[in-house]
Amino acid sequence: MSKFKQISLSGIKTISIRNRKSKVSPKDFGRVLDPKKARVSEFVDSLPRILAANELKELVRDIERSRRKKKPVILMMGAHVVKVGLAPLIIDMVRRGIITHVAMNSAASIHDVETAMWGQTSEDVAVNILDGRFGMSKETGEFINRELVRASRETSNGYGEALGKKIIASKARYRSVSILAACYERDVPVTVHAAIGTDIIHQQPSMDGGATGEMSFRDFKILANSIKDLKGGGVVLNVGSAVILPEVFLKALTVARNLGHKVQGFSTANFDMIRQYRPQVNVVERPTQRHGRGYTFTGHHEIMIPLLSAMIKLRISRG
Repeated sequence: MSKFKQISLSGIKTISIRNRKSKVSPKDFGRVLDPKKARVSEFVDSLPRILAANELKELVRDIERSRRKKKPVILMMGAHVVKVGLAPLIIDMVRRGIITHVAMNSAASIHDVETAMWGQTSEDVAVNILDGRFGMSKETGEFINRELVRASRETSNGYGEALGKKIIASKARYRSVSILAACYERDVPVTVHAAIGTDIIHQQPSMDGGATGEMSFRDFKILANSIKDLKGGGVVLNVGSAVILPEVFLKALTVARNLGHKVQGFSTANFDMIRQYRPQVNVVERPTQRHGRGYTFTGHHEIMIPLLSAMIKLRISRG
Protein backbone atom coordinates (compact mmCIF):
# COMPACT_ATOMS: atom_id res chain seq x y z
CA MET A 1 0.00 0.00 0.00
CA SER A 2 1.24 3.47 -0.86
CA LYS A 3 2.34 5.79 1.92
CA PHE A 4 0.69 8.70 0.11
CA LYS A 5 -3.00 9.43 -0.10
CA GLN A 6 -4.64 10.09 -3.51
CA ILE A 7 -7.46 12.62 -3.89
CA SER A 8 -10.82 11.16 -4.79
CA LEU A 9 -12.34 12.22 -8.14
CA SER A 10 -15.80 10.88 -7.29
CA GLY A 11 -17.18 14.32 -6.51
CA ILE A 12 -15.98 15.96 -9.73
CA LYS A 13 -18.63 17.93 -11.62
CA THR A 14 -18.49 17.58 -15.43
CA ILE A 15 -20.03 19.78 -18.12
CA SER A 16 -21.30 19.17 -21.62
CA ILE A 17 -18.84 19.78 -24.44
CA ARG A 18 -21.72 21.53 -26.21
CA ASN A 19 -21.60 24.27 -23.56
CA ARG A 20 -17.83 24.42 -23.30
CA LYS A 21 -15.92 27.32 -24.87
CA SER A 22 -13.62 25.89 -27.55
CA LYS A 23 -11.15 27.49 -29.96
CA VAL A 24 -11.08 25.04 -32.88
CA SER A 25 -13.76 23.50 -35.07
CA PRO A 26 -13.73 21.85 -38.54
CA LYS A 27 -14.59 25.17 -40.20
CA ASP A 28 -11.13 26.35 -39.13
CA PHE A 29 -9.30 23.36 -40.61
CA GLY A 30 -7.09 23.50 -43.67
CA ARG A 31 -8.52 22.33 -46.97
CA VAL A 32 -7.08 19.76 -49.36
CA LEU A 33 -6.26 21.15 -52.80
CA ASP A 34 -6.14 19.61 -56.24
CA PRO A 35 -2.49 20.28 -57.24
CA LYS A 36 -3.42 20.35 -60.94
CA LYS A 37 -6.07 23.06 -60.56
CA ALA A 38 -5.21 25.10 -57.47
CA ARG A 39 -4.39 28.80 -57.77
CA VAL A 40 -2.57 31.01 -55.31
CA SER A 41 -5.89 32.36 -54.06
CA GLU A 42 -7.17 28.86 -53.38
CA PHE A 43 -3.95 27.95 -51.59
CA VAL A 44 -4.18 31.00 -49.32
CA ASP A 45 -7.85 30.35 -48.61
CA SER A 46 -7.02 26.73 -47.79
CA LEU A 47 -4.72 27.64 -44.90
CA PRO A 48 -6.08 26.82 -41.44
CA ARG A 49 -7.67 29.71 -39.55
CA ILE A 50 -5.54 28.81 -36.58
CA LEU A 51 -2.46 30.30 -34.85
CA ALA A 52 0.33 31.51 -37.18
CA ALA A 53 -1.62 30.95 -40.41
CA ASN A 54 -4.44 33.13 -39.11
CA GLU A 55 -2.02 35.73 -37.74
CA LEU A 56 -0.28 35.93 -41.10
CA LYS A 57 -3.63 36.71 -42.71
CA GLU A 58 -4.23 39.39 -40.08
CA LEU A 59 -0.81 40.95 -40.76
CA VAL A 60 -1.63 41.00 -44.47
CA ARG A 61 -4.87 42.82 -43.66
CA ASP A 62 -2.88 45.35 -41.63
CA ILE A 63 -0.52 45.94 -44.57
CA GLU A 64 -3.36 46.31 -47.08
CA ARG A 65 -5.16 48.70 -44.73
CA SER A 66 -1.97 50.74 -44.29
CA ARG A 67 -1.55 51.01 -48.04
CA ARG A 68 -5.15 52.15 -48.44
CA LYS A 69 -4.78 54.76 -45.69
CA LYS A 70 -1.39 55.88 -47.09
CA LYS A 71 0.39 54.89 -43.91
CA PRO A 72 4.02 53.71 -43.91
CA VAL A 73 4.96 50.09 -44.49
CA ILE A 74 8.60 49.93 -43.46
CA LEU A 75 10.73 46.90 -44.26
CA MET A 76 13.82 46.40 -42.11
CA MET A 77 16.05 43.66 -43.50
CA GLY A 78 19.25 41.81 -42.84
CA ALA A 79 21.72 40.52 -45.42
CA HIS A 80 20.12 37.08 -45.62
CA VAL A 81 17.18 38.54 -47.55
CA VAL A 82 19.50 39.25 -50.47
CA LYS A 83 21.57 36.09 -50.05
CA VAL A 84 18.58 33.78 -50.39
CA GLY A 85 17.38 35.46 -53.58
CA LEU A 86 14.47 37.59 -52.39
CA ALA A 87 15.50 40.90 -53.98
CA PRO A 88 13.04 40.57 -56.92
CA LEU A 89 10.13 40.16 -54.49
CA ILE A 90 11.18 43.16 -52.40
CA ILE A 91 11.60 45.25 -55.56
CA ASP A 92 8.16 44.18 -56.78
CA MET A 93 6.56 45.34 -53.52
CA VAL A 94 8.46 48.64 -53.73
CA ARG A 95 7.25 49.23 -57.28
CA ARG A 96 3.66 48.38 -56.37
CA GLY A 97 3.70 50.95 -53.58
CA ILE A 98 3.34 48.31 -50.88
CA ILE A 99 6.68 48.99 -49.17
CA THR A 100 7.27 52.69 -48.51
CA HIS A 101 10.71 52.53 -46.86
CA VAL A 102 13.50 49.94 -46.88
CA ALA A 103 16.04 49.95 -44.05
CA MET A 104 18.94 47.50 -44.22
CA ASN A 105 22.12 46.74 -42.37
CA SER A 106 25.34 47.46 -44.24
CA ALA A 107 25.94 43.76 -44.96
CA ALA A 108 22.72 43.75 -46.99
CA SER A 109 23.90 46.78 -48.95
CA ILE A 110 27.17 44.99 -49.71
CA HIS A 111 25.36 41.95 -51.11
CA ASP A 112 23.07 44.23 -53.09
CA VAL A 113 26.00 46.16 -54.61
CA GLU A 114 27.99 43.02 -55.43
CA THR A 115 25.01 41.40 -57.11
CA ALA A 116 24.14 44.52 -59.10
CA MET A 117 27.69 45.27 -60.23
CA TRP A 118 29.28 41.86 -60.70
CA GLY A 119 26.49 39.30 -60.59
CA GLN A 120 27.82 37.39 -57.60
CA THR A 121 27.95 37.70 -53.81
CA SER A 122 28.22 35.72 -50.56
CA GLU A 123 31.81 34.57 -50.61
CA ASP A 124 32.96 31.29 -49.08
CA VAL A 125 34.10 32.55 -45.68
CA ALA A 126 35.31 29.17 -44.42
CA VAL A 127 37.76 28.89 -47.31
CA ASN A 128 38.88 32.50 -47.63
CA ILE A 129 39.47 33.16 -43.92
CA LEU A 130 42.22 30.54 -43.79
CA ASP A 131 44.79 32.78 -45.47
CA GLY A 132 43.41 36.26 -44.76
CA ARG A 133 41.57 36.77 -48.06
CA PHE A 134 38.10 36.91 -46.49
CA GLY A 135 36.44 40.23 -47.18
CA MET A 136 39.29 41.58 -49.27
CA SER A 137 37.41 42.01 -52.56
CA LYS A 138 38.98 45.23 -53.79
CA GLU A 139 36.16 46.25 -56.11
CA THR A 140 33.52 45.97 -53.39
CA GLY A 141 35.39 48.08 -50.88
CA GLU A 142 36.44 50.76 -53.31
CA PHE A 143 32.99 51.09 -54.92
CA ILE A 144 31.18 51.57 -51.61
CA ASN A 145 33.81 53.36 -49.52
CA ARG A 146 34.80 55.87 -52.18
CA GLU A 147 31.18 56.71 -52.93
CA LEU A 148 30.48 57.26 -49.23
CA VAL A 149 33.45 59.61 -48.96
CA ARG A 150 32.42 61.55 -52.06
CA ALA A 151 28.74 61.78 -51.09
CA SER A 152 29.51 62.80 -47.52
CA ARG A 153 31.58 65.75 -48.77
CA GLU A 154 29.65 66.82 -51.86
CA THR A 155 25.98 66.02 -51.17
CA SER A 156 23.35 65.80 -48.46
CA ASN A 157 22.38 62.29 -49.58
CA GLY A 158 22.22 59.41 -47.16
CA TYR A 159 24.07 56.09 -47.35
CA GLY A 160 21.41 54.10 -49.22
CA GLU A 161 20.48 56.93 -51.56
CA ALA A 162 24.11 57.46 -52.55
CA LEU A 163 24.67 53.79 -53.36
CA GLY A 164 21.41 53.43 -55.28
CA LYS A 165 22.25 56.48 -57.38
CA LYS A 166 25.79 55.20 -57.99
CA ILE A 167 24.57 51.77 -59.14
CA ILE A 168 22.29 53.41 -61.69
CA ALA A 169 24.95 55.87 -62.85
CA SER A 170 27.39 52.97 -63.30
CA LYS A 171 24.86 51.20 -65.54
CA ALA A 172 25.39 48.06 -63.47
CA ARG A 173 24.70 44.97 -65.53
CA TYR A 174 22.42 43.43 -62.91
CA ARG A 175 20.85 46.62 -61.54
CA SER A 176 17.38 45.20 -62.22
CA VAL A 177 17.78 43.05 -59.09
CA SER A 178 19.18 45.84 -56.90
CA ILE A 179 16.92 46.93 -54.05
CA LEU A 180 19.03 50.07 -53.60
CA ALA A 181 18.62 51.06 -57.25
CA ALA A 182 14.89 50.25 -57.33
CA CYS A 183 14.21 52.39 -54.27
CA TYR A 184 16.20 55.29 -55.68
CA GLU A 185 14.35 55.11 -58.99
CA ARG A 186 10.96 55.07 -57.24
CA ASP A 187 11.80 57.82 -54.72
CA VAL A 188 11.33 55.34 -51.89
CA PRO A 189 13.62 56.01 -48.92
CA VAL A 190 16.29 53.32 -48.60
CA THR A 191 18.54 53.57 -45.57
CA VAL A 192 21.68 51.71 -44.56
CA HIS A 193 22.57 51.33 -40.89
CA ALA A 194 26.21 50.47 -40.29
CA ALA A 195 28.03 49.27 -37.19
CA ILE A 196 31.67 50.09 -37.86
CA GLY A 197 33.89 47.03 -37.72
CA THR A 198 31.17 44.52 -38.64
CA ASP A 199 31.52 44.45 -42.42
CA ILE A 200 34.14 43.47 -44.98
CA ILE A 201 34.48 46.99 -46.43
CA HIS A 202 35.60 48.24 -43.00
CA GLN A 203 38.83 46.23 -43.12
CA GLN A 204 40.16 47.73 -46.33
CA PRO A 205 42.41 50.80 -46.86
CA SER A 206 39.62 52.64 -48.71
CA MET A 207 37.53 52.73 -45.51
CA ASP A 208 36.84 56.16 -44.01
CA GLY A 209 35.21 55.89 -40.60
CA GLY A 210 34.13 59.51 -40.56
CA ALA A 211 32.34 59.27 -43.92
CA THR A 212 30.72 55.94 -43.03
CA GLY A 213 29.50 57.27 -39.71
CA GLU A 214 28.17 60.49 -41.20
CA MET A 215 26.31 58.71 -44.00
CA SER A 216 24.77 56.15 -41.65
CA PHE A 217 23.78 58.95 -39.24
CA ARG A 218 21.95 60.73 -42.04
CA ASP A 219 20.07 57.51 -42.74
CA PHE A 220 19.14 57.16 -39.08
CA LYS A 221 17.43 60.55 -39.30
CA ILE A 222 15.71 59.60 -42.56
CA LEU A 223 14.35 56.45 -40.91
CA ALA A 224 13.14 58.43 -37.89
CA ASN A 225 11.35 60.77 -40.29
CA SER A 226 9.48 57.82 -41.82
CA ILE A 227 8.68 56.35 -38.41
CA LYS A 228 7.07 59.60 -37.24
CA ASP A 229 4.21 58.94 -39.68
CA LEU A 230 3.20 55.67 -37.99
CA LYS A 231 0.33 57.47 -36.32
CA GLY A 232 -2.93 55.56 -36.24
CA GLY A 233 -1.71 52.90 -38.63
CA GLY A 234 1.21 51.51 -40.55
CA VAL A 235 3.38 48.41 -40.35
CA VAL A 236 7.03 47.74 -39.55
CA LEU A 237 8.47 44.43 -40.75
CA ASN A 238 11.79 43.11 -39.52
CA VAL A 239 13.16 40.31 -41.66
CA GLY A 240 16.36 38.63 -40.54
CA SER A 241 18.08 41.33 -38.50
CA ALA A 242 18.79 40.03 -35.01
CA VAL A 243 20.54 43.06 -33.48
CA ILE A 244 21.29 46.13 -35.62
CA LEU A 245 17.86 47.06 -36.96
CA PRO A 246 15.85 46.21 -33.83
CA GLU A 247 18.18 48.53 -31.91
CA VAL A 248 18.09 51.27 -34.56
CA PHE A 249 14.29 51.04 -34.78
CA LEU A 250 13.81 51.47 -31.04
CA LYS A 251 16.00 54.57 -30.96
CA ALA A 252 14.42 56.12 -34.07
CA LEU A 253 10.97 55.49 -32.57
CA THR A 254 12.05 57.20 -29.36
CA VAL A 255 13.31 60.21 -31.34
CA ALA A 256 9.98 60.54 -33.13
CA ARG A 257 7.98 60.30 -29.90
CA ASN A 258 10.34 62.65 -28.07
CA LEU A 259 9.74 65.27 -30.76
CA GLY A 260 6.02 65.12 -30.06
CA HIS A 261 4.79 62.74 -32.74
CA LYS A 262 2.15 60.37 -31.36
CA VAL A 263 3.51 57.26 -33.02
CA GLN A 264 0.94 54.71 -31.84
CA GLY A 265 -1.59 52.27 -33.24
CA PHE A 266 0.67 50.55 -35.76
CA SER A 267 1.62 46.91 -36.22
CA THR A 268 5.02 45.24 -36.21
CA ALA A 269 6.14 41.79 -37.29
CA ASN A 270 9.37 39.87 -36.96
CA PHE A 271 10.30 37.15 -39.44
CA ASP A 272 13.29 34.94 -38.67
CA MET A 273 14.43 31.34 -38.57
CA ILE A 274 14.63 31.35 -34.77
CA ARG A 275 13.18 33.56 -32.05
CA GLN A 276 15.71 35.97 -30.62
CA TYR A 277 15.61 38.45 -27.75
CA ARG A 278 16.08 41.84 -29.41
CA PRO A 279 13.65 41.42 -32.31
CA GLN A 280 11.03 40.10 -29.90
CA VAL A 281 11.26 42.92 -27.37
CA ASN A 282 12.46 45.82 -29.57
CA VAL A 283 10.21 45.16 -32.57
CA VAL A 284 7.26 43.01 -31.48
CA GLU A 285 6.61 43.94 -27.85
CA ARG A 286 7.88 47.32 -26.62
CA PRO A 287 6.94 49.57 -29.58
CA THR A 288 3.33 48.30 -29.73
CA GLN A 289 2.53 48.06 -26.02
CA ARG A 290 -0.82 49.68 -25.12
CA HIS A 291 -1.42 50.85 -28.71
CA GLY A 292 -0.85 48.42 -31.60
CA ARG A 293 -0.08 44.81 -32.28
CA GLY A 294 3.08 42.74 -32.72
CA TYR A 295 3.44 39.46 -34.63
CA THR A 296 6.18 36.83 -34.63
CA PHE A 297 6.70 34.35 -37.49
CA THR A 298 9.34 31.66 -37.39
CA GLY A 299 10.54 30.06 -40.62
CA HIS A 300 12.99 30.29 -43.48
CA HIS A 301 12.93 33.61 -45.34
CA GLU A 302 13.01 31.92 -48.73
CA ILE A 303 9.64 30.34 -47.90
CA MET A 304 7.95 32.90 -45.65
CA ILE A 305 8.59 36.06 -47.67
CA PRO A 306 7.32 34.69 -51.02
CA LEU A 307 4.22 33.53 -49.13
CA LEU A 308 3.76 36.94 -47.52
CA SER A 309 4.26 38.72 -50.84
CA ALA A 310 1.73 36.53 -52.63
CA MET A 311 -0.83 36.98 -49.87
CA ILE A 312 -0.44 40.77 -49.89
CA LYS A 313 -0.93 41.02 -53.64
CA LEU A 314 -3.91 38.71 -53.48
CA ARG A 315 -5.49 40.79 -50.72
CA ILE A 316 -4.97 43.99 -52.70
CA SER A 317 -6.39 42.47 -55.88
CA ARG A 318 -9.55 41.47 -54.00
CA GLY A 319 -10.00 44.99 -52.78
